[in-house]
Amino acid sequence: MANFSKPNGPRFSVEVYQNEYLPEGGREVNAIVTVTATGGGTVGSAVAAPHMYRPGAPDAAVALMVDCSGSMDYPAAKMRGAREATAAAIDTLRDGVRFAVIAGTHVAKEVYPGGGALAVADTRTREEAKQALRKLSAGGGTAIGTWLRLADSLLSRADVSIRHGILLTDGRNEHEAPEDLKAALDSCAGSFTCDARGVGTDWEVKEVTGIASALLGSADIVADPQGLTEDFTQMMESAMGKEVADVALRLWTPLGAELRFVKQVAPTVEELTDRRTMVGPRAGDYPTGSWGDESRDYHLCIEVPNAEVGQEMLAARVSLVIPQADGSVQTLSQGLVRAVWTEDMAASTSINPQVAHYTGQAELAQVIQHGLDARKAGDLDGATAKLGRAVQLAGALGNSDTAKLLAKVVDVVDEATGTVRLKAKVADSDEMTLETRSTKTVRVKKS
Repeated sequence: MANFSKPNGPRFSVEVYQNEYLPEGGREVNAIVTVTATGGGTVGSAVAAPHMYRPGAPDAAVALMVDCSGSMDYPAAKMRGAREATAAAIDTLRDGVRFAVIAGTHVAKEVYPGGGALAVADTRTREEAKQALRKLSAGGGTAIGTWLRLADSLLSRADVSIRHGILLTDGRNEHEAPEDLKAALDSCAGSFTCDARGVGTDWEVKEVTGIASALLGSADIVADPQGLTEDFTQMMESAMGKEVADVALRLWTPLGAELRFVKQVAPTVEELTDRRTMVGPRAGDYPTGSWGDESRDYHLCIEVPNAEVGQEMLAARVSLVIPQADGSVQTLSQGLVRAVWTEDMAASTSINPQVAHYTGQAELAQVIQHGLDARKAGDLDGATAKLGRAVQLAGALGNSDTAKLLAKVVDVVDEATGTVRLKAKVADSDEMTLETRSTKTVRVKKS
């Protein structure tokens, strides 16, 4: 395991957890890769003293996209909550951070500072931005792709290391075609990260989670507008804690080996397999976005060529890399995945605890999604079976938060066997919360 650190920045490490032993004829290698960034010093400091200048703190730019469509006035608490939450987020900006506020309807409009510019956060500009927020009113439709494109245009003008968006919506993206939103997301991917929030219960979960997934951010529901201020403050504190951007997971595999999948499995399940950018005949990069003081887990599955008992090989080299101005990359840390063929059945059939845990977590996220989709489609038997399996997995994996959310959608008869009954009546907010948070996982204790 190699490590990297930079002055005033986090130190990165890569750890690999696997059972490297394969039986005769075995070809599938699974590994959990834990990437940890520590010692940057920004996370926490932003909470204690958000405006304080710190030498070495990264340059950053943030675009706040606020839904101002007509539905934000029903009830009026949504628009009021959005204004107050955005003001709180602005108060959390660190001095020197560039920022802009965008009003989103069927078109995107600059609220502050305007003129295609970004403001530089200080006492004066924060107060001016909050004054501009007070003039926001609801009216018009919803075309989120236009909001994202304007945010990208503004953020791309800043010569900064961290570019971040925060997006709030309360409704479905009804005033542009789905392919227009996808095109906007494809255009913005890699330019900035974005956290997305749905307020109330009239928005589409898959749209909001899809935005966050494409732009490597978080997604969540704020069912009660009164919760927006706390949520926005936490999101901005997290954004202010990011110190290194454009970090990629680089995977090299030997001749004859094939990478079957790459998934982030903690703190959320996120499929990365199709996001590969080739960087050589047997190497590819997978985007991970921006990092502060944090740790994430990734599940790799590699199919290796067959070999004789007693042989061993390097199944994959895992590197964390960051691009440099001259077009090269700097390696932040590295880990190795091995394959060893053995006649020892006890060794080759043992499942690594980390691999087993996260395989279950990925299945949990999947069966919740399938169960809720079946419920919406009227397939009650299918929904019962899938959500019953979800209850069983949540209990076995110790995912108590997900278990509590499931209990609002089904009556649990027997957790151990996954025996449940669908509730006759479920609040929209409970069903949407379960769907939105279905990919959140719990960490496995590593030994």
